[in-house]
Formats: sequence, structure tokens, C-alpha cells
Amino acid sequence: MEKKEATNEENVEKKSRWKKMLKKFGIGGIIFFTVKGIITSTLIYFLGKNFWSVISGYFTGIFQ
Repeated sequence: MEKKEATNEENVEKKSRWKKMLKKFGIGGIIFFTVKGIITSTLIYFLGKNFWSVISGYFTGIFQ
């Protein structure tokens, strides 16, 4: 019985957390942060593959 009460409280707490985020940011804000995260992750992935070549090319271009 105590376990059921604890899980019910956790579920209510999780739902209220989402409701708080929804009220704070709105649907547009949540979509914005999701798209921003996807773009950032993609850039980190592709820049990470060629990180040193991009950095060396940048500094070579500056000093020429």
C-alpha cells in the first residue's frame, strides 16, 4: 500500500513538472528548444568529426 502511494505521488510530481514547463515556456518554446537541441547536436557531431581540420584551416586563414 505504501508503494502505491509513493508511485502515485511520483507520477503527480512528474505530471506537474511538465505542466509547469508548459506554462513557463508554452508550446512554441518547447518546440523552439527541441529544434535548437537537434541543430546543436548535429553541429557538434559534424564539427567533432573534422574538428582539427576546421580549426587549423581557420587559423591558417587568419594568419595569411
